Amino acid sequence: MMQKRTSALPDPHVHEARLYRVVANRIQDLIRTENIAPGERLPSERDLATKLSVSRASLREALIALELGGVIEVRGGSGVYVSERPAPADLPEVGPGPFEVLSARRLIEAEIAAIAARVATDSAIDAILQAVVEMEQSHANYSSNEQADRNFHLAIARATGNSALVGSLNYLWDQRGRLWHKLKEHFQTEELRQETLKDHRRILEAIAAHDPAAARKAMRAHLERVTRTFSRG
Repeated sequence: MMQKRTSALPDPHVHEARLYRVVANRIQDLIRTENIAPGERLPSERDLATKLSVSRASLREALIALELGGVIEVRGGSGVYVSERPAPADLPEVGPGPFEVLSARRLIEAEIAAIAARVATDSAIDAILQAVVEMEQSHANYSSNEQADRNFHLAIARATGNSALVGSLNYLWDQRGRLWHKLKEHFQTEELRQETLKDHRRILEAIAAHDPAAARKAMRAHLERVTRTFSRG
């Protein structure tokens, strides 16, 4: 009698290696094979991306992970150097990469903004406005400004009246972990902060005008600009 064949199901406990970790391991291999000694400078980001055949965004996430792991040192205006301190055997697990999170946010938050523009009540719009004011007032305080930024995006999600969307957005913001904050530390500028405030005002105005198309466009433009800034530096 023929045995019934069963298809193998994926093991939910087995996860694919995150791309930035794969690229980070390749950079470590390159350091070893090319005998780049502690204290010596790595090739430029452009040259590394070409040599490894990866995007600048993936390379940048990998470099930040290696910096967090103590493998390299990023010296502003000078370049990336092999750390002179002993590096750990493996990189710390730091969650999804910043560009992965930004990609998901572009898809989800653009639609959240459009829905909010259709259904937001006056009190919901006031809550979004309050978050914008808080962000402007806490401009010079990183932690307070970061919380006000989160409050702004969550206020828009709450304006939809859909608790599942609020939960989804909370999850995405919780993924802004060590990689995100280290990347922001390197590439956040006064110009970026000012542009973010202008973006938020445009999003608020579109929602207050109950213009879904404009709200969707403004939110997508905001997150695309952040992505460009962090990927180009």
